[in-house]
Amino acid sequence: MKITILGGGGFLGRKIAARLAAEATLGGRTVTGLTLFDMLPPPAPAAPFPVSCVGGDVVDLPAAAIPADTDVVFQLAAVVSAQAEADYDLGRRVNLRGTDAVIDACRKLAKPPRVVFTSSVASFSGGQGAWLPDDARQVPANSYGAQKAAAELILADASRRGFIDAVSIRLPTVVVRPGRPNRAASGFFSGIIREPLLGLETELPVPDDFAVWICSPRRATDWLLHAGAMDGAPLGLDRSLTPPGLSVTVGEMLAALDQVKPGASALVRRVEDKTIAEIVGGWPSGFAPVRAPALGFAQHESLVELVRAFVADDLAATRAERGLV
Repeated sequence: MKITILGGGGFLGRKIAARLAAEATLGGRTVTGLTLFDMLPPPAPAAPFPVSCVGGDVVDLPAAAIPADTDVVFQLAAVVSAQAEADYDLGRRVNLRGTDAVIDACRKLAKPPRVVFTSSVASFSGGQGAWLPDDARQVPANSYGAQKAAAELILADASRRGFIDAVSIRLPTVVVRPGRPNRAASGFFSGIIREPLLGLETELPVPDDFAVWICSPRRATDWLLHAGAMDGAPLGLDRSLTPPGLSVTVGEMLAALDQVKPGASALVRRVEDKTIAEIVGGWPSGFAPVRAPALGFAQHESLVELVRAFVADDLAATRAERGLV
């Protein structure tokens, strides 16, 4: 089995690559090659199979990004939420035309590959208090969400046409993201845990009772790998799934932080940011997934376990990356 990860330099791309390198299988099949693609060639993990690292533009994909015998493509390359809202042209170019480019590249392959696409909770609206059923209609309240919803439809149609075999995963807000803060509107949800664990102050732009639908990097990685190997036939025409995340308030997140590191939440300062609050405030606070659990997508761990997982998996590397050792 040969696999490509587009956006292989991002944190989820690196985690998927690390899991594949460590296990050397996907869905019981042996991995025989891995291609990592990003704007710059990503670093290669040590693996028992060949790893190729390619740099370039997702809208103008080099042939080496998706080799002719590729079986699975993880499409993680994207412009994130606040950046897509601030730069409409860039968001459309990467998030929409980039999806078109992936489909076009896959159409040239000898056989239709499984394409796992990271969509987002941002493709829905409803705001605080909204708890959406599994078949809720997508009505995005921001450009990023609209681009993700449109990409889902394009991928589903390409599946119907037999060009690809797509599975779109509508990821919750992923917490805790390692490394440095990024330009995602939701980045502060990670920041209010990550920065205090690093001994740094950080800002909270929403009230403590603000509710958000989240998942851990561990669980997101599990879901994406499962999507890469699952039987796609039960999906029918609807190729999109909402996985079983957690609905929590900011206050509950800070309480979990203090359980892991007592007093750490004192480093979180309340600083209102209307632009960020407006973007994340349009997202639903929770979902009631049915299809994904029935198709084998793992349930989520507890909030305290999520914080402890960051400490175990990523805190030391984040500290080193940011020169805090």
